[in-house]
Amino acid sequence: QVQLVESGGGLVQAGDSLRLSCAASGRTFSSYAMGWFRQAPGKERDFVAAIVWSADNTYYADSVKGRFTIARDNAKNTMYLQMNSLKPEDTAVYYCAASSYTRWPSADPAIYNYWGQGTQVTVSA
Repeated sequence: QVQLVESGGGLVQAGDSLRLSCAASGRTFSSYAMGWFRQAPGKERDFVAAIVWSADNTYYADSVKGRFTIARDNAKNTMYLQMNSLKPEDTAVYYCAASSYTRWPSADPAIYNYWGQGTQVTVSA
C-alpha cells in the first residue's frame, strides 16, 4: 500500500509562485509513474502533469506548459510541482497520484491507483 500526502498549497496572488510536494510512504515508489491532477469547484478532475519513474520524461497539460515543472526525488520518495506565473484559473484542489500499473506518464486518471487527499491552491486576481 502507498500513502500520498500533498503539501504546499495556499493563497497567492496572480503572478506568484508555489511549490507543491507529494510525500509517498508505505513502499518504494521509484518504479511508479506519478502525476498531478486538479479539480476546481463544480468541474471534473483535470490532468496537470506526469513524470516517468526515472524522471527523464515529463508530460504537461497545455494549460500549464511553460509555467509548471514536475520533478521527483526517488531517494526522498517525494514528487514536486513548481508552479510559476500563477493565474486565477489555476485555482483548484491539487492531487498527487501514483500508478503501480505503469512506469510511463499518463494523463488518464484511471491509470493511477493511489491518490493523496489534495491541497488547496487559490490564486487571487
